[in-house]
This record gives sequence, structure tokens and C-alpha cells, in this order.
Amino acid sequence: MTAQTPPSPPFRDPQLPTAKRIDDLLSRLTLDERVSFLHQFAPAVERLGIAAFRTGQEALHGVAWMGPATVFPQAVGLGATWNEELVHRVGDAVSKEVRAMRAHDDRVGLNVWAPTVNLLRHPLWGRNEEGYSEDPKLTSAIATAYTRGLRGDHPAYWRTAPVLKHWLAHNNETNRDTSSSSVRPRVLHEYDLRAFRETVEAGAVAGVMPAYNLVNGRPNHVSPHLDEQLRAWTDADLLVCSDAAAPSNLVDSEHYFDTHEEATAAALIAGVDSFTDHGTDSTKIIARLQGALSQGLLTEEDIDRAVRRQLSVRFRLGEFDPQYDPYADTKDFDTPAHRALAQEAAEQAVVLLKNDDDTLPLAPGTRVAVVGLLADECKVDWYSGTLIHRSTPLEALYERFGAEHVEFAEGVDRVRLRTSAGTFLHVPPAEDVPDVARGAEGALDPALLAGRTDLPALTADVNGTEFALIDWGEGLLTLRAPDGRYLSVAEDGYVRASADQPGGWVVQETFRLEPHGSQGSQGSHGNHHLLRHVGTGRHVSVAADGVKVADAQELPPEIFELIVAEQGEESVKRVAARADVVVVVAGNDPHINGRETEDRTTLHLPAHQQRLLDAARATNPRTVLALTSAYPYAVDVSDLPAALWTAHGGQAAGTALARVLAGDVSPAGRLPQTWYADDADLPDLLDYDIIGSRQTYLYFEGTPLFPFGHGLSYASFAYADLTAETEEENETLRVSFTVTNTGDVTADEVAQLYARAPESPVTRPRRELVAHRRVTLPPGESTPLSFELPLSCLEFWDVAIGARRLAPGPYELLAGASSEDIRARTTVEVTGTPSTPRPVHQLGLAAADFDEQSGAEIVDRTKVSGDAVTPAADGEAELLYRDCDFGPGVTEITVTVAGEGTVEVTVTGADGEPTATLTPPPTAGPYDYTTVRAPLTVVDGVHDVHLRLRGPLRLAHVGFSG
Repeated sequence: MTAQTPPSPPFRDPQLPTAKRIDDLLSRLTLDERVSFLHQFAPAVERLGIAAFRTGQEALHGVAWMGPATVFPQAVGLGATWNEELVHRVGDAVSKEVRAMRAHDDRVGLNVWAPTVNLLRHPLWGRNEEGYSEDPKLTSAIATAYTRGLRGDHPAYWRTAPVLKHWLAHNNETNRDTSSSSVRPRVLHEYDLRAFRETVEAGAVAGVMPAYNLVNGRPNHVSPHLDEQLRAWTDADLLVCSDAAAPSNLVDSEHYFDTHEEATAAALIAGVDSFTDHGTDSTKIIARLQGALSQGLLTEEDIDRAVRRQLSVRFRLGEFDPQYDPYADTKDFDTPAHRALAQEAAEQAVVLLKNDDDTLPLAPGTRVAVVGLLADECKVDWYSGTLIHRSTPLEALYERFGAEHVEFAEGVDRVRLRTSAGTFLHVPPAEDVPDVARGAEGALDPALLAGRTDLPALTADVNGTEFALIDWGEGLLTLRAPDGRYLSVAEDGYVRASADQPGGWVVQETFRLEPHGSQGSQGSHGNHHLLRHVGTGRHVSVAADGVKVADAQELPPEIFELIVAEQGEESVKRVAARADVVVVVAGNDPHINGRETEDRTTLHLPAHQQRLLDAARATNPRTVLALTSAYPYAVDVSDLPAALWTAHGGQAAGTALARVLAGDVSPAGRLPQTWYADDADLPDLLDYDIIGSRQTYLYFEGTPLFPFGHGLSYASFAYADLTAETEEENETLRVSFTVTNTGDVTADEVAQLYARAPESPVTRPRRELVAHRRVTLPPGESTPLSFELPLSCLEFWDVAIGARRLAPGPYELLAGASSEDIRARTTVEVTGTPSTPRPVHQLGLAAADFDEQSGAEIVDRTKVSGDAVTPAADGEAELLYRDCDFGPGVTEITVTVAGEGTVEVTVTGADGEPTATLTPPPTAGPYDYTTVRAPLTVVDGVHDVHLRLRGPLRLAHVGFSG
């Protein structure tokens, strides 16, 4: 008798609706198994045949951390392409490589943590390289394209499951886990939420990751916006994955909760479904969840809700239907098509900033001097894969123009370090040691990768070694040995020439020269210095067994004399004098001065690189600046005939730059953010009120160095025939115009369409991007461009009604080549919805719904929900509420406050004197609110209300009655 095969459980039946399959699987899991699924590393359940699963695979511009992969341009470079079709293809290629790599390494995850949709509000943010743009419309367009590529095109199964980073209002690394972004309702709805919303609504997003920071006084990991906003935008289950260690931060650094059980329960209830904490060790999170259950802080229903969302993603990835998974046999990895795409993306990201007298492109036979610290570099960043292929500007220019036409000077300072004993630091020879690139083996957590100890430590001898010294700015130096390896420090504390590049979570290749004694007064290159290793904070000492870093109690620091054999600008001058054109390749190393955990302090080019640029320009007027950087610079290009910018362009960066310089490709990248002329143009890094502080191209009233959307071409373009019409019954705006290539070469143009409300009674953007399109045109050809837009693109968040509103009146439509290069304009009239006064007689005023503020911060009314307003630094704040309708009259005011201080209320028409002053009794804590009343002389009709807050109090609400 043949035994019958037991029937498959319903969760294995692909014919059933996914919701029923999840119900079935949930019912088969024990409570302990369900709880264990809530850690990033969910274990296997062997009795059910369920494999282990992890959330989180970095894939920002290629598969990261898991070894060799195709490396595309940085995200800000993809943003600079303004090309959704291209970025969709990049996302498609990345997701195929994820699948192909997973087939050989099950550490590679399918839940990809990309893209980053944080808006590039402030150019000093250390993670500027990770975002797409300062504009929410452009950001969402590029992010949507990337997520669609990552998702794949099968109607049921996803190739990978993208998670958007980092929710919400996150643009500072300084105190990133304790700082609070004060975000007024208009900025929240018109700016910060918008990039997330439009991307989620496009339907190719599996989830989001909350950011480390707080918003309006409340940590993002317990934000009510996760449910009230995010999950209201889609019917699909969204998986919310915490950022690394952020759940612990709720207690350890933010002190928002007293116990980890309270914090973990609050995060889960707020909407976090997967806890990334303590690396692969899930025991602590499991213990906290079980503790919260036993204390009654959580229910099984709370657990099941989160597990359901995770399982929903796993079902979409085809985990439970391997026989139907359309992506199971994906083998596309480092294919010729992917290499070509990496080059195409790098080429499309190049922005021509300036080109006087047609300096570019370079003519055949031009003698080119290629100089600068990045001229022979192909840099990667923290979220890059390991390069399989690499192209530097120097190599590519050699290939394009011929080695006989190209000369090179890196511009490093050539130095020796003499000890107090008269000897010099020396790099011993290393024989039969393998050449290993950092990260080549892949790692789930590359922060744990150790430095090399298989190479000999530095010693000191009578001759020493000449090092290449680079000053990256802000006193951070690297020292490179003649064999190309950087001085680095491993866990044993010895200094070795061991690193192929600076890198790592804690960079071990940077040093500071600290003047020592009365003779050390000649600046950073003076004669007597201590050499501090930045990664450990310790000074370099010379011991009998080698050079090491040590505390002063362990070993006295060595006093070095810096012997400069040649300043970098001298080599630059030599090659510049012999060239027809000098190309200065300047910029940043993505691991130094501006990166995750570290904001920049200035927009200016580091002094070492400015010296090289000045030397090149003084020697040869035909000097072209090629900036390769993760962020904008404030650099004076007035004396330069040409300048370009590109983000770090991945594996094909050098080839792309050379082809643009040679004219093989006409540049058509456009700036995705404003380039300010000086640090003085910037608001404080922690000022998130882009309206009040006039930030980004939307509100900036100064003159930028280069405006948002700027980028030149080797061709020229004309705009004509701009028309616009509204169909309010269909809530549609139709706009069309014609673009013509009036130049001599085939080129791309990025046509940009902006809108503005010139007669708005409230502060609106100077102009706001509503559409764009990148088109390719041969010489003399024209193309009509048509855009059908929802009228909602003209709306704003009306704080008086707590909703978006389309105001009546004229709207200008502006078509052009950048936000400031407008070539055509027209006006449409919109009926819209008229404003109505605030019904304060019935509803009062929510404190955070002000029209204007000065000196105020928004904070949390409770730890669960709601906003209040407090004076910054316990000082004084002013709030303005326009057009408040007091109806037939009010005779009493009430304020709901916590803390201590005073509230002065002035109603316009009261001769500027306070209508009422309220001094509530101090309350026990910031969440202990009291209501205080005061009489008013009868106030009726519509008036503006001014509030002045003094002292450390929190105002939640103002009411009127009588």
C-alpha cells in the first residue's frame, strides 16, 4: 500500500488570496516564533519548512557591502540626470544583481533598504550623497523610477522589496539621534512628507525606515505619522524597519522612555514591524518584546499585526512559491549591459556649470595637463559595492587623447617625518603579502571589518620614506606610501601602510598634525608637531617594536619635524606650463569630511585643493575645473573659462568625464540642488523651517552661485509656443511648449516647468517644479512637449483648515532650462476655493497651526500624539495667526499649557497692547497640562492674533468663549 503525500498547508497554496495564506501561516506559528520574527534576523521555523529571513540589504546605487558588484553613480548623481527612464533601468539592473548574488550567497537579502528620499535641504548635511534632490517633486520622480526598477515588472511577485529611507525630516548628522527637527505643518505637508507620499502612492514600495532623529520633540520610531500618514496612502501592507540600534536609542541616548520594554512596545504600537538592533543577536529584542507582553504593554494582536506585514513582503518576494518565482533563475551580474548602463548613467550625471568661449569640448590633439587629488582616483562611498571595474579621469584621458598628449600631477605634498632622535618614519618592505581590497569578501556589517595586521608596522631609520600628504580640509590628513598604500591603524595599535583607500565606519587612515612647542607656529606644515590618529584619538609614538598609537601614560608621543620635499602646487605648475589646457580634478573623498555621522562645516573647497587650483590658473589661463564630489561647493569660478560637476560616478566615472571633455557626449546633467555662493547664505543646519528661513530654491531670495536645475550644453535650445489651460471639472492642468535644438550637435535638453502663485496672501514658493522631461534632439529638430498635471500641484497646506487648498487667482507657468533660466511664461486663472477665516470662536487655535513664527520650536504635546509650541532655548517666541473669526464676540480666553512662563495675547485693533496676559502656575512636568482662563474685553469680527511666549512653557491650545 503506497503512503499518500500529506496535503500542503493552505499557506503554500498560490491559488488562495495572500491574506488567507498569511492567516493560515500565522495560526501555525507559536507566540514565541512570532515574536522572534520581529528582529531583523528572523530565524527559520524548520517544522514548517520556513527559511530564515533578514530585513535589510543596502542597494543605494548598486549592491553594497556584499563584495564585488556593479557600482553606479551616487544617488545625488542619479538625481542630477533628471532622467526617470534611465534610473528605472539602473534599479532594474541592481535588483537583478541582488538576485544573482543571492543565488551564490544567501547572506544577500531581498528586502533592499533603498532609495533614500530625504530632501537635500541643507548642503552641509554629511549624507548629501544619498539623496536625489532638494525638491520633493524631482526626488519622488527619481525615487519612484528606482523603486519600480527594484520591484520588477511581474504583476504578483517582486524581484526585491524596496524600503524608503529615512522617515522623516532628517538632514543632520550632528546629534542625529537626539536632535529634534521643528517642522511646521506647511513644511511637513508641502515638503518633507511629499517625497515619501508620491513615491509610496506609485505602488512599488514595500516599506520605510524611520530616521534616528526626533520630529517636533518625538522620536521618529514612535511617530503617529507612520499610521496617520504613511499607511493612509496605500492599501498595501507596508513593512516599517527600524534603523540600526534606534530602538535602544529611545532609552539609552534619547531618554524618551524609562525602560526598553516600554520603548519597544511604543515603537511596535506606533508601527515599527522589524527591529534592527544588536546586530545578528536577536535575544535582547526578543526579551524586551516578551517583557512588554508580560507587563501588559503589548497584546498578541500587536505582535500579529507586525508579523503579518513582514509576511506580506515575504509572500510578494515569492518565498513560499519557489516553483512560480519568475526571478529565481536570474543570473544577470556584471554583464556587458550593466557595464554600459553604469557608463551611460555616469555620462548623464555630468553637469556643465560654465563654458565661456566654447572652451569645451577639447579639440583633438589638445595637450592636456590633468592635475588634482582626484585626477587618478575612482572613489567609492560607504554604500558602494566593491569595484569590479574602475576608471579614473587620468586613465580615461590617456585612452581618449593618447598618453603623448596627457601629463599628470597629483598635487600631493611630498614629505618626510623626522623623529626627535633624528631618524625618519620608514615603511618596511612587505614580501609575499596578498593585495586585498577592503570589503572584497563582503560583510553583513562592514563596520566590523578589521584592519590588516599581516603587514609590517612602520619603523624609524636614517633614510625614512617619502610620503604623499593630502590635506582634505579641517585639519584631516592622509599619508600615503610610495606603493600607494595609506597609513592606517589596526586593532593592535600599530601604524602600517596597509589600506588601499581611506574607508570604514571609523576611518583609520586620517591624522592631524598638532603644533607642539614654541617652534610649532608655522601652521599645519610647521616644523614640530604631534601626530594624532583621528580614529583612535591617540598620538603616534615610536617604540622599539614599531610605530604605534598609544596613550601618553603608556608611551610618550613622538615629536615630529615635517620635512617638505615639494609642495603640491610646484608639480602642478610644471605640467600646467606645458599644456594647452589644464583640467583640475578636485572634490572630496566620500569617507572624509562629510559622510554618515559627520556633517561638513563649510561649503568652501579645502585649502590644499584651492592652492592647486590657484597654481594651475596662475600658470595657464585655460584651466578647467572638474569637481567630483558628493555635495556642492562655494568655489569662485569667475576667473575660469569652464567648470563641471559630477557626483562620484561609480565604476565608469573617469570614462564618463573624459567623454564629456572630449565632446563624445554633450553634457546634460542638471543640478538637483542649489549651489550657494557662501556659507553666509545658509541657515543653521538644524533650522528645518524652509519657509521661515527662506531655504532651497523654493524660497531663497539671494543670488546663488548656480541655481537649482542649472546645467549647460554643447548645443543651444529655444523654447516657444507655451500654452496652458485648466479643466477644473477634471481637476487637470494641461501645459505644452516646443523645444528646438538651435545648436550644431545632437544633445539632450532637460526642459523644466515651474509654477508660482504671484498674488498669494501667504508666503508661497518663488517658483516650484511641477514637471520636467529630458529629451534628445539632433541639430535643427524640434519636439512638442505636453504635460497633463493634476490641479493639486498648485495647492498648499492651509493651516486655517488643516488641509490642502487650491487658492483662487492667477498662476504663472514658467518653462525653461533652470529655475532661474526661464524662456517662456504664461498665466492661467483658477477658480479654486476661497479662504475662510479661522473659526476660533468654535475651535480655538491649535498652537502649532501658526502662520508665522519667530523664536519658536514645535514639541510633542504627549509621547503618543499632538504638538505644542515652546520658545527656543527657553527664551521668547512670537506666533502670528491671521484672519481669526471671533463671531459675534468673545469675552474669555483659555490657554492649555505645561511648564512655567507667561503667554501674552494681542488681538489686532487693540493698539498693540496685550489683550490678555496669562501666567499659569508651574506644572510638574512637560506633559502635565493645565488650562488657565482670563477675561477679555469683547472681541468680535475677524482679527489677527499675536502670541508672545516667555519661559520654558509648552502651549498646546488657545480657546475663546463668551
